[in-house]
Amino acid sequence: MENNSILITGASSGIGEALALEYADFGTHLVLCGRNLARLTHIANSCRKKGATVHDHIADVTDKEAMNNLIHAEGPFNIVFANAGISGERGAGFSKTTRKIFSVNVAGITNTVIPSVETMLKNGGGQIGIVSSIAGFRGLASAPAYSASKAFVKIWGEALRSRFASSGIRVCVICPGFVESRITANNDFYMPFLMTASRAAHLIRQGMQRNKRLIIFPWQMYLAIKLLMLLPNIFFDYLTNKFPNKE
Repeated sequence: MENNSILITGASSGIGEALALEYADFGTHLVLCGRNLARLTHIANSCRKKGATVHDHIADVTDKEAMNNLIHAEGPFNIVFANAGISGERGAGFSKTTRKIFSVNVAGITNTVIPSVETMLKNGGGQIGIVSSIAGFRGLASAPAYSASKAFVKIWGEALRSRFASSGIRVCVICPGFVESRITANNDFYMPFLMTASRAAHLIRQGMQRNKRLIIFPWQMYLAIKLLMLLPNIFFDYLTNKFPNKE
């Protein structure tokens, strides 16, 4: 598949920004969505300098109608990255934080993926990269809403992969560990195996080209969470309750 038309949400920073720069090239058309006009404009211009044509949109992924209209107007796409997401903010309050995370990380993903699937079905196929997290492999007391939202994304993405495989739609679920971004920049604790966003984007592109079911990195972080999941619940809960509280 020629990657000549690509949609990226959450493109104004972090993994989304790095994906835009990773895929920017002559003959590539990028549609970039983000919430910060200045950053998005800068990234769009950087991609244009690399030879890509770019349409940048200030877009709120929680607005179902707006996302539906944008994707149907700009599509169909060869590749869609449902990447926009947020984590918790200390001191914001349990209720407010939980609802805000679910509105972006769950509703925002569905508002991106559903119209993308609709356009791809009409066009004979395409590929969707849904950004989950290694945190989605088990509920974490330090980040209940975040880990739950990423678990939803992971399970839904895997199910969609099987559901639409015969229709020519390839779905890959992306599960990063700690990646340099505006989210991790606010973390005041040690983040093991922290990876640059450009390195993450390169690994994602390789995984998409191989059509991997799960694109998980870094492997050390994945191994650590798998080992933790082997512990009896009482020990898992004891250890993870000592993680810095993000919500």
